[in-house]
Amino acid sequence: MTISTRALVLGGGGLTGIAWETGIMLGLERRGIRLRDADLIVGTSAGSAVAAQVTGPTPLEELYAAQIEGRVDELPGRLGVSGLFRLIWALRGTKDEQRALAKVGGYALRTKTVPEPVRRAVIEQRLPVHTWPDRALKIPAIDAVTGELVVFDRTSGVELTDAVAASCAIPMVWPPVTIGARRCIDGGIRSVANVDLAAGYDRVVVITPGTQGLRRGTPAAHQLAQIQADRSALVSPDDPARTAMGRNALDPNARAAAARAGLEQADRVADLIRGAWD
Repeated sequence: MTISTRALVLGGGGLTGIAWETGIMLGLERRGIRLRDADLIVGTSAGSAVAAQVTGPTPLEELYAAQIEGRVDELPGRLGVSGLFRLIWALRGTKDEQRALAKVGGYALRTKTVPEPVRRAVIEQRLPVHTWPDRALKIPAIDAVTGELVVFDRTSGVELTDAVAASCAIPMVWPPVTIGARRCIDGGIRSVANVDLAAGYDRVVVITPGTQGLRRGTPAAHQLAQIQADRSALVSPDDPARTAMGRNALDPNARAAAARAGLEQADRVADLIRGAWD
């Protein structure tokens, strides 16, 4: 008998993305679909925070309650129109991916933000457990100087908190994260979910608040098709969820509504997910 391997991919989407992903995973688990039992979890940006949380021993009910109650003292943020324009110009105006990412990294390194230790303390609050799980967890980030993709796991010699902080370091909003000799920025700049890191797994479920990549060829659906899993499913916020999440993904006050929207959306996508997962 052949045993299928399963991968869960969690994409980026700010504070509301963390809340929505937590809600939808809890809703699915209540229906007997335990995505956290995946053989591999890939977490990018907001998804890295959720991945680090769900691979630990903390029950999903408790993680969900933390979103509803706003237990973590998050810093509000916003990527302004000028910052978004610079991102799009750099990522779409330069054909070579690594050069484009390095250009964005240069913007991040030159932008004055909150001090790095202040931001790290927020990430540390988010994670109930600060040690890597014993199973496969991949957290992508980008070297801000070279534009190189860096994928952290438990063999990297990097603290879990630092890996998550790096993957969540939105350029021009939060400071690049110092890891050894590197300064790292948000892994979602390369791809909103980095679905390609799940290549080789038989069944792949992608849960991502954002689906469209800033660079051509990086949308989550395109990458999912490219890895050619035997069974797969992709879920993003539906209309009610998008309304609940609001227009600023970095607004801490929108977390409760986003989490509830994810919990409710689980009802509407359970059959789709079960078909790919079980």
